[in-house]
Amino acid sequence: MGSVNGVPPADLPDPTDRPAVDPGCPDPVGADLTRPVDPLEPWPDAVDWRPVSRDLIWVQLLHLAGAAALIVGGLGLLWTLTGHWLLGLGFALAILVALWDVRIIVRGVRAWGYAERDNDLLVRHGLLVRRLSVVPYARMQFVDVTAGPLERAFGLATVQLHTAAAATDAKIPGLRPAEAARLRDRLTSFGEIRAEGL
Repeated sequence: MGSVNGVPPADLPDPTDRPAVDPGCPDPVGADLTRPVDPLEPWPDAVDWRPVSRDLIWVQLLHLAGAAALIVGGLGLLWTLTGHWLLGLGFALAILVALWDVRIIVRGVRAWGYAERDNDLLVRHGLLVRRLSVVPYARMQFVDVTAGPLERAFGLATVQLHTAAAATDAKIPGLRPAEAARLRDRLTSFGEIRAEGL
């Protein structure tokens, strides 16, 4: 073969050669090109996710048990009194739905997570429909910490983030009170610092 633009073929770069890259680098130029990327995957792997407390499972299961007891108990009572097969079918379906909800609750709590970055807070949750909320510190207006009776019984609290746009609000349930207070104070101070810099 002849030369291309005066350069011998042996000296041409191999198009299959790729420079060494850092897999943990967030810059797309330095991204790991050997790993397939799912454009619909909302949870970045390079983020250090913090899980919520597993005690949140018990809180949600007790909420489910209260609702299921009313529905299943009511259907069971009516079925016993009338003996109608449709009520029996409804009773069986209500039990199956309750059991399915138990599985969803357990997996759903494990899907919750949050990550604090330099300029924003990431909150993730969801199973079939995954949701990733990115809340910039500068957009935060105030932070609430709430705890209902069941949450207090299990030593848990929920941090609610409020921003200028209600669509970007986010909450993090299942936090220990000390972690909830730390996160509230940190987010509030970061929000004030970022807002002053705008």
